[in-house]
Formats: sequence, C-alpha cells, structure tokens
Amino acid sequence: MAQSHLSELDAVQDRVQEFAGFVSDPAPLLVTQYERIAREEMQALPFYHATMPIVAECTLFEGQWLGCVLTPWMLSVVVLPGPDQFWPVRSSSDRLALQLPCGNLTFMVGELPETGQLLACSLMSPLDPHLGAGEGRALVSSTLKMLLSLPVQQGEGGVNLSRRRLLSGRRGDPVGDTQR
Repeated sequence: MAQSHLSELDAVQDRVQEFAGFVSDPAPLLVTQYERIAREEMQALPFYHATMPIVAECTLFEGQWLGCVLTPWMLSVVVLPGPDQFWPVRSSSDRLALQLPCGNLTFMVGELPETGQLLACSLMSPLDPHLGAGEGRALVSSTLKMLLSLPVQQGEGGVNLSRRRLLSGRRGDPVGDTQR
C-alpha cells in the first residue's frame, strides 16, 4: 500500500514540473496580458510608443504555437506549447536555440501571469519611434510569414536558385537535373 502511495506522489510531483499546452490560439490571451502590463508597468517609460497597438498573431507549427507580438515597447517572436504538448518548467534565465524554417533563433524563457512560461526572442526593442500603427500591424503578419519561410541563399558550387531554372528542369543545371 505504501508503494502505491509513493508512486502517486511521484506522479503528482512530475506533473508540477511540467505544464500543458494551449488547445486554442493563445494570441487573444497574450494581447490581454500585454495590455495590462502596458497600463500598469510600461506607460511611464521614455521609449513607450503610445500610438502603437498591442497585436499578437499565432499559428501552429510542429505542434507548438509560434507567434509574433507587438507592443508599444517591443516586437518579439514567441513560442508556447500547443495542443497535447507538455513542457517542462524551466528557469527564467534559460536560453534555447530553435531551428525554424527561416533559420536559427535563440529564445529566452519568460513567464506571464495567465499563460505561464513561454519562449521569447526580441526582434526590436525599443521600437523605432517613426513606426506607425498600421506599419506595426503589418509587421506582425509579415514577421510571422517570414519565420515560416524557407531561407533562400546561394549554396556552395553556384547553385542557381531562380524560379525559372528550378521549373525548367534542364540537364546539367545543379537545380532541376532530373537524370532521366
């Protein structure tokens, strides 16, 4: 009987050291939390961009929520656990390198009161004071698309990455060689 009780206690302790993912898009929750932070903590700071809205967009990527958050003080990429995901609780000073289609980014573990831990990578802090609200909104969508885009670069050996070469399928071309 004591063995069974200890096993249950171990299972409870293991669950406390991890947290469950979000079943639905966490973007509205992120906006609500950053609005509160803006109101209570950030408005008086000299770099606060008062005309900038708080915007968050998230999409599922490999089972996790990948998002971009714009606030009056920063633009960041965030990652939160997705449906059926369980993340271990980490120290808030931890850094993790993640490989995304666009390349590698280094994220810091952060925490928000209602969402718990998340991974964040600052792209712009403070914001450019000349950035308009409409431009900021567009930047969020563009950034999220860019994060999920494959990098285009000239490879070793002079590979021709132009769309025309890729689709032409000529023999001898480094890209498009079908070896019929």
